[in-house]
Amino acid sequence: MLVPKAAALAFYILFSLFVKSFVIIFVITVLLAALDFWVVKNVSGRILVGLRWWNEIDDEGNSIWKFECLDGESLARMNKKDSWLFWWTLYLTAAAWIVLAIFSLIRLEADYLLVVGVCLSLSIANIVGFTKCNK
Repeated sequence: MLVPKAAALAFYILFSLFVKSFVIIFVITVLLAALDFWVVKNVSGRILVGLRWWNEIDDEGNSIWKFECLDGESLARMNKKDSWLFWWTLYLTAAAWIVLAIFSLIRLEADYLLVVGVCLSLSIANIVGFTKCNK
């Protein structure tokens, strides 16, 4: 769960400092962030907190949120430390992308702000999905 998050953040930070190829930074960072989104949404969310969510569009074009949760007995067996780690990393990753967005604004690099915006939107989508699912 932590590896894709750390990989996306580390790649973006290190390569934006040392490499000036925006295309490479954009493509690889967004791919790593998409991998993180998929892993959190489909694997670690189910394993660590017993939650799963997805969004469907019906025939009329309306967005319908679908949620799954383990039963009470299975949730009681979940490790509280794993749950704590899941929620904190979910929020801290979004906070890290917000800080990086502020740095991009300060440095007046709108193209790098685009990369951060894509990664931040993926993080926020998971936050919204799992927060709604948890309720």
